[in-house]
Amino acid sequence: MDVYTIYADHIEDIDAKSFVSKMKLFLDTLVKQEKLVTYRITRMKLGFRSMDLPEFRIDMEFNNLQQLDDAMSNILSNVDNIESSHVGFNKYVDMETIQHFLYRDYP
Repeated sequence: MDVYTIYADHIEDIDAKSFVSKMKLFLDTLVKQEKLVTYRITRMKLGFRSMDLPEFRIDMEFNNLQQLDDAMSNILSNVDNIESSHVGFNKYVDMETIQHFLYRDYP
């Protein structure tokens, strides 16, 4: 399994509940298209952390890198009008705080 992880804060113009709602709309579409196996959205609890990371973490699980690439292709090709939900989520991300990581099951 490949896990694409994003840490991000939302912009000031939107509340946390709306931010997560927009994320879910986008990610649920990828699951429906079978381009994403599952995802999880977590929020930092009580601001507890040992380093300066954004408040939200989104973990997206893909079977392999091909599935991740296919998901990105669907977004670029706007399959099932996914671009509107991607933009709907992306415009609320604080671009100053976003961090991206790609992990895999080990070994």
